[in-house]
Amino acid sequence: MPAMHLHVIGICGTFMGGLAQLARSCGFRVTGCDANVYPPMSTQLAQAGIEVIQGFEADQLDLAADVWVVGNVARRGMPLIEALLNRNAPMISGPQWLGQVLLPRHRVLAVAGTHGKTTTSALLAWILEAAGHKPSFLIGGVPENFGVSARLSPSLVTPLAASAINGDRIAPFVIEADEYDTAFFDKRSKFLHYRAEVAVLNNLEFDHADIFSDLTAIETQFHHWIRTLPAAGRLIVNGREPALARVIDRGAWTPLEFFHHSEHWSIGPVEGGQDHEVFEVLWRGQPQGQIHSPLLGEHNRGNVLAAVAAARAYGIEASEACAAISAFLGVKRRMQLRGEVRGIQVLDDFAHHPTAIATTLEGLRAQMQRRQSPGRLLAVLEPRSNTMKLGVMSSRLASSLESADVVFGYSGGLDWDLSAALAPLGSKFQTHADLQDLVAAVVQAAKPGDRILVMSNGGFGGIHERLLAALA
Repeated sequence: MPAMHLHVIGICGTFMGGLAQLARSCGFRVTGCDANVYPPMSTQLAQAGIEVIQGFEADQLDLAADVWVVGNVARRGMPLIEALLNRNAPMISGPQWLGQVLLPRHRVLAVAGTHGKTTTSALLAWILEAAGHKPSFLIGGVPENFGVSARLSPSLVTPLAASAINGDRIAPFVIEADEYDTAFFDKRSKFLHYRAEVAVLNNLEFDHADIFSDLTAIETQFHHWIRTLPAAGRLIVNGREPALARVIDRGAWTPLEFFHHSEHWSIGPVEGGQDHEVFEVLWRGQPQGQIHSPLLGEHNRGNVLAAVAAARAYGIEASEACAAISAFLGVKRRMQLRGEVRGIQVLDDFAHHPTAIATTLEGLRAQMQRRQSPGRLLAVLEPRSNTMKLGVMSSRLASSLESADVVFGYSGGLDWDLSAALAPLGSKFQTHADLQDLVAAVVQAAKPGDRILVMSNGGFGGIHERLLAALA
């Protein structure tokens, strides 16, 4: 009997590409389509043997897929979507397919929040791996310890898809639980399709201005999710976040544990080396294990604390979780060194929200100070997220970039004035609407010892390679 054929619409997004790889691993025939195809997802899909079609044309109906899995890049008016609707073809969103087909076979650990989801999810997956649990995972980045953004637990990999979706829950599944909407026909947050046994609420700020009117609207989606979580599970919550406190105050039926909280999970004094931090993890004030973390900065200490708490809720001793973190290698596009030329480093980071931009720059600045680096910190920013493109966060941009010595902004495609937004930075910023001009300006300014930190949630026109080539 031939394997069921899934055609994934929007397959090169991090979530949908990961889903496609999981489906392929458990025996489904998988193809997909997208408009923008670039690494690392295009590379992962090719390695998995998944055919990707460029564009969203109606002739893809000739593939005669059994199920059309629709990502939230799909819109009314796309030829393929209109053709599917006219034919009354079987469509399902990616999160719903995952929640109905794969997650029921797993014990689900989900990480939600505006910031830190990817790093915390990757940490948690690595802790489970180091403890011998061989987790499945779907993460919005590529953990260096695994080399892929999604994996099906080896205990579930099978050539027969039907056998992978029936039976008892036999493996953990770590998933990055996103609050963005699900599909053009399902405007609920993605995470409402995930019935998590252990759920982490990392933080909560206003974001996704293209679909949410204000922070209260996002808090409502978080509360809807909490209403679905089991009383037999555990909810791990950042104790410093007023928005999360408001969410919890609406009602919670799952036992709560707080991190950044003196009566639950907290950390002892922090000591730092050039490339790591050392601190004790405390539960109710009592040491549980020592962390030797390669992740720097207070925001990363919170990610570590949340991952240890979630792992213990799953059943792993905190001391074992702490020990595993010393071997964590980080996540691609999270302060990733892309290359060094003439003593000038080019680093890549996914930061695109003012809070993430500020904490990323502060972390890199702290690292440079510990190493007593003589060079400067050059920030290169592409305001690319939907929220940024709308200009909603423009008033916060200048303050988020204060830790940089020089700031370069890419204004291409924006319909608001990036220069005006960065004006409070004075003479240390410049903006360019042409990518080639931007690269030339950065290269002209860079000196040996400098670090160039590129921040974008997209491919940014291959700027990292362009910078390295021009510097050479």
